[in-house]
Amino acid sequence: MERERPASDDLAGSAAAPLSHMEPGTRGADAHAGRTVQPVVGMEPARGLRPPALPVHADGAPTPPEAPLAMPVQDFRGPPPPGPTPQRAVREVVLARVIAFGGSALITALGFWQMLLVLNGQLQPLQYVLLVLFSITFGWVGFSFCSVVAGLCAKPPRTPADPGHARVAIVMPVYHEDASLSLSLLSALADELAAEGMADRAEIFILSDSRNPDDFVAETLAVAQMRQTCPIPVWYRRRTDNSGRKAGNVAEFVRRWGGRYDQMVVLDADSVMSGRVIAEMSARMAADPDLALVQTIPVLVGGQTIYARVVQFASRVYGPAVGRGVAAWSGDNGNFWGHNAMIRLDAFASCCGLPDLPGKPPFGGTVMSHDFVEAALLRRAGWKVRLDWDLRASYEGCPPTLLDMAVRERRWAQGNLQHLGVIGAKGFTAISRVHFAIGVLSFVMSPIWLAMIVVGLALTAHAILVTPEYFPQTYQIFPSWPTFDPTRMKWLFIAAGCLLLLPKVVAVLRARGRPLEAASGGMGWLSLSALFEFVLSTLIAPVAMLIQSRQIFDILRGRNSGWESQVRKGAMPPWDVVWSRHWVHVLWGIVITAVISYLSPGQLIWLAPILLGLILSPLVSRFTASSVLGRSARMAGLLVTPEERRTPPVVTAAIAHARQLRTPDRAAERLGSDPALRARHVALLPPAPPDAPVATRLPAIAAGAKIAVASSRVEALAFLDQPERRALFSDAELLAQWAALPR
Repeated sequence: MERERPASDDLAGSAAAPLSHMEPGTRGADAHAGRTVQPVVGMEPARGLRPPALPVHADGAPTPPEAPLAMPVQDFRGPPPPGPTPQRAVREVVLARVIAFGGSALITALGFWQMLLVLNGQLQPLQYVLLVLFSITFGWVGFSFCSVVAGLCAKPPRTPADPGHARVAIVMPVYHEDASLSLSLLSALADELAAEGMADRAEIFILSDSRNPDDFVAETLAVAQMRQTCPIPVWYRRRTDNSGRKAGNVAEFVRRWGGRYDQMVVLDADSVMSGRVIAEMSARMAADPDLALVQTIPVLVGGQTIYARVVQFASRVYGPAVGRGVAAWSGDNGNFWGHNAMIRLDAFASCCGLPDLPGKPPFGGTVMSHDFVEAALLRRAGWKVRLDWDLRASYEGCPPTLLDMAVRERRWAQGNLQHLGVIGAKGFTAISRVHFAIGVLSFVMSPIWLAMIVVGLALTAHAILVTPEYFPQTYQIFPSWPTFDPTRMKWLFIAAGCLLLLPKVVAVLRARGRPLEAASGGMGWLSLSALFEFVLSTLIAPVAMLIQSRQIFDILRGRNSGWESQVRKGAMPPWDVVWSRHWVHVLWGIVITAVISYLSPGQLIWLAPILLGLILSPLVSRFTASSVLGRSARMAGLLVTPEERRTPPVVTAAIAHARQLRTPDRAAERLGSDPALRARHVALLPPAPPDAPVATRLPAIAAGAKIAVASSRVEALAFLDQPERRALFSDAELLAQWAALPR
């Protein structure tokens, strides 16, 4: 449920300050030419030693001088590092927890009791299983409802008048992304930070893990172009050792340059926040020395396909109430979602060095869903971790298709199941363990739901095909009649539906007179969009259930998800791909429909949404991936969000920057024939370590030998394998040797 917006709210609709009228003395385009900055006075007191000023680029260096910050690896069985003294939860947080957890416990108990009455009599083993599975499912639905209700207790945080003087790093880890699109978001953000007066204390750091030469060459060329006009310093570092994935990437940044900054904002490659929101977050953190992490609730934008627009619409309509509820019962014990958040660097460094988990993947090795663990580690040491739900101008993209979402969720599922190995760590707070449990249940509920359906069908078949035993005991006088209360079961089904739908109905009704109603063209169109979203989500739900259940099964079998780049822009999959992914869902739907039609046709009405979703899954998966249908829906006023009618200024500016930062196709190969491009790329290469082991230099040695015997650049590239290609485009001398060859 949305609240009345304060002046700082709904920043998505505010106009961006003119970027060509920055105050004198701020760092503009000439910053990259070697201009210096005076030390910042009145800086927020730091817990560790910091350099007194933020020098700008010197001689076009890719990275600033190192300012190491110790980040020790944590021991989950040992005591936490010293931190602030935790404060008791305030009255509003305690009340929210009573509503969320007490209410869900009561609903679970009522569901268990009523289901026990439905199965009145001497329960068989399968009936006990059904009772347990139903109680868990009913309780999960009840918790979602109670969590939203608990949001009524939330009070919006306040932004102090003093903006503070903390030094801020805008950190974006990238891995095989479209460089022009990702960096355009940072360029637009940099302009807004300058307009907010933060140009003298904010810097951008792009942390690349890309391995494909075409990708990281595109990154260096885009960074070089961005540096020419960006009003704040832009740094670029690509590491060749990808240990720890994203968490390891950020950890290396903290250990090498963390002492240079007080706060860091972590963004994903498709996410951004307004400059005003970052200024507010910085001020809030500066005013509270115990606040270590401020997480925002990103608004989904940019959806083009039907699937993306459905997810985007649902998040915009129902997400604020859910986020407000989580913030209410979390209090200062919030969670971290890995991006669109501000972090106090010295607290993060002292608490969040992640060890590898014991054993092999998927349960051992690198901590995949590191964000939950980092939030718990911060809270373990006494730091505040907060979800500031009132900061609205925070944005990210969403997967374009159902199949792309399934790939992303496979990795999330593995990461959340890994948390079973750390949930019992010494010193974690009860609420941190609740966050872990919710993450695990969000994926485990799919196989639980599937098991409940299968057990229900088995009981139905047993009741129809097996003759009841009325006298199970030899000397029994009175018969044992099989009992089942269909009326009570119907009311239980209605109660579960109400718990699911009531928050959605309230969210739609509360949109009256707000931007959501105006964007949709009135309550009628908004209600129609909500109905369309409900129908399509209902059809997708059983397919998602089977996909997630398969993912859990694969993880339990020991299959690792790997590390693949994320799909940001989707395309309608061909029929052969659709059938290969969904034929088993169609088969399940047809078989279950045939069996139920024969055994108990009356139950088809209750199972119709599930069976239709399975049988129609290829059609739903393919056509919801259509951007043409997505644009048609928008033109018709369906699934429209306020951010589509009034595009956030930072997103609009990013579109313009993307055109300027676009790099040529096959950028790596262009370096051989374009000396200017090659010079830009070489300028951003890190210096080769003088004492590198011979084993790490073997690809470069082999590449040099093959280039020496090649008759042309094309032939040289044909000789090189992938590691040798990486070595070529990471070494200035090899590039010069290769470029000297004829085309």
